[in-house]
Amino acid sequence: MRVTAKGQVTIPVELRERFGFLPDTEVDFVVEGGAVRLVRAERAGRSRGERAVALLRGRARAGMTTDEILALTREP
Repeated sequence: MRVTAKGQVTIPVELRERFGFLPDTEVDFVVEGGAVRLVRAERAGRSRGERAVALLRGRARAGMTTDEILALTREP
């Protein structure tokens, strides 16, 4: 594995899946002796889901009532 000119490195998919490093996961680098560990950062703010909901809140413009939308989902 090689570090790019921008200081980036690709985490293998097996490790990302095993340890839950999803896109936008905040990480920290921990120095221990002569080694560096990559760890998930302590939650400092809103979660990924909370940020997504906040981004979408108030954007729906269906022009229909909730009952009308539900009726569409129930039609055969």
